[in-house]
Amino acid sequence: MKKETIKKIFRISKKILNIFIGIFIVLFLLVVCLQRFTDNNLSLFGFRMFTVLTGSMEPKYNVGDVLFSKSIAPEDIEVGDAISYLGASGDVANKVVTHEVVAIETDENGEKLFHTKGIANIIEDPIVHESQIYGKVIHKSAVLSFISNTIRTPVGLVVLIIIPVFYIIGSEMLTGLLAREEKRRNRE
Repeated sequence: MKKETIKKIFRISKKILNIFIGIFIVLFLLVVCLQRFTDNNLSLFGFRMFTVLTGSMEPKYNVGDVLFSKSIAPEDIEVGDAISYLGASGDVANKVVTHEVVAIETDENGEKLFHTKGIANIIEDPIVHESQIYGKVIHKSAVLSFISNTIRTPVGLVVLIIIPVFYIIGSEMLTGLLAREEKRRNRE
């Protein structure tokens, strides 16, 4: 293979790698920012993403797991479903909670009332009204859970964010310097 062909393949491979790393970092930061700064009031096509913060749903969902919930009609929620909702009173006031439905009632106005409880909890949550519900948990992402748990550690932050950012910046600077040097040599 010619030297020029190898250089071209190397440049293209490096650009593709930089693009993938850049896209990963941007998407990850976008998702984290949307989750953190919108107080989970933003849903994309009826989907929301939540990170488990307590052990109340262990062993089904562990601390740091990333869950996706989908908006669902209250009448489609069944006992045993895990739902995410905004707590209205007690210890869960103004907190997003993901717990299992243990009973369902209908009040005199026809509104569904949900009894929920964490799997690992002894005490049931305050009654959840259908207006509090964000959605039913439909998926636990193993990949995002791993990344979320890893990035929370200092080593993980360095390995998954800081090193790739410096790699992209450094490789782009080096490419520019090498191109400039090659032009200078070709002029001589």
